[in-house]
Amino acid sequence: MTDLHAWITQQVHTVERSIEEDCIPSDEAAPILRRCEADRRILARHTLDPRNPYAIACHGCGTYSDMDLANVDNLNDCPELLDLAHAQGVTAEILASLDQPTPPERKSSTGPRLAHWITPPITTSDVPEALLGRRWKP
Repeated sequence: MTDLHAWITQQVHTVERSIEEDCIPSDEAAPILRRCEADRRILARHTLDPRNPYAIACHGCGTYSDMDLANVDNLNDCPELLDLAHAQGVTAEILASLDQPTPPERKSSTGPRLAHWITPPITTSDVPEALLGRRWKP
């Protein structure tokens, strides 16, 4: 499965490998390798947001509002990644052929974690009769 992030990573790897295999002089290879390193740094920031269980959002694009809503809900729509892809020669056909990213598998939300969200029912069975008052009805 190849999404936009994986496609760019493959392109950067191909460029780095070709530099090694073609024995390009170091003065010519250095700026190309620096560009590959810069691309890898951007790729490291713009990954799937692990805090967002509902979307395949971009972590590097940040959030907005007090609810931490993702600025970019789909990693394939990340403007930074689209710019990197453009520099790597992506075409409309390649973009159309890419898979949608899939979030990492999340642990089940049942069990102890669910207990934080469930409030036990409130009962008056433990309240002393003197505190219930005369007009109290069960």
